[in-house]
Amino acid sequence: MTAACAVLTAGLLTFHRVVPNSVGRLGSLVESFLPWLGLGIVLLFGVALLRRSAVALVALLLPVAAWTYLFGGLLLPGGRPVVQDLLVVQHNVSDENPDPAGTALALAGAEPDLIALQELVPPALGVYERTLAQDFPYHAVRGTVGLWSKHPLTGVRVVDVKPRGVTGPWSRGLRAVVRTPRGEVAAYVAHLPSVRVRASGLASSWRDESAGLLGEAVAAEKVRTVILLGDLNGTVDDRGLGPLTSRMNRAERGFALSFPAAFPVARIDQVMARSASVVRIRTLPATGSDHLPVAAGITLH
Repeated sequence: MTAACAVLTAGLLTFHRVVPNSVGRLGSLVESFLPWLGLGIVLLFGVALLRRSAVALVALLLPVAAWTYLFGGLLLPGGRPVVQDLLVVQHNVSDENPDPAGTALALAGAEPDLIALQELVPPALGVYERTLAQDFPYHAVRGTVGLWSKHPLTGVRVVDVKPRGVTGPWSRGLRAVVRTPRGEVAAYVAHLPSVRVRASGLASSWRDESAGLLGEAVAAEKVRTVILLGDLNGTVDDRGLGPLTSRMNRAERGFALSFPAAFPVARIDQVMARSASVVRIRTLPATGSDHLPVAAGITLH
């Protein structure tokens, strides 16, 4: 039985794309928590030891190899030194954050070049603007998302990622060109709709539709280098974010589980890039938000 479970776990890790997504978004649900299958491997290893089952221990080599192939690289230390052209911070600050000033100071303390924020609402928005103004003289806000930069911003505009079923005012995407010392970079900031885990499965249709709209905007971007920062309400393994992950590079190192802040189980706050590498992603200390901030180093190509 233990050996059979080991083989099934290896199959799920290796062929998770085969899990159907047509009913209850089951495939996306599995992929959202895919790394946690490693915990199941540990439990199976304990059972195999208790039963002294050589067959089960040998069978466990299959899921161990599959998990290592998929996620082992994220745990490796950096190799040879890599030039980091930009440091960026992504954070959903929460519209119920009791300490926006403290949150802003904490993010600025990481000394990034860019800070992307979501769930910006008055009067907290004014607090973020005042607190970040000295270190980040350039900023743009559209709807509830914003970008603060140490480098000049041009070409700021709204990116329409609003699903058809959403009524009323709803603006959660912006694009700006950052004039860095290494050239122009198109920065996208987005907050995709939330997903819900229900008895019927994963409710993610709005998120998936919004991801498709954002993917089309990135594909049409004329500036060669693109950085995407956002609360995408999905992991990079979730096929619902395929319109984005298929077009962009993801982090080469680091898990950076960001949600919920009290006990993070998934990274739904993402930094991705085109014609650039996301060298390493990491979490920053908790703020007054229910998300943890993430910071990532970017190397431009």
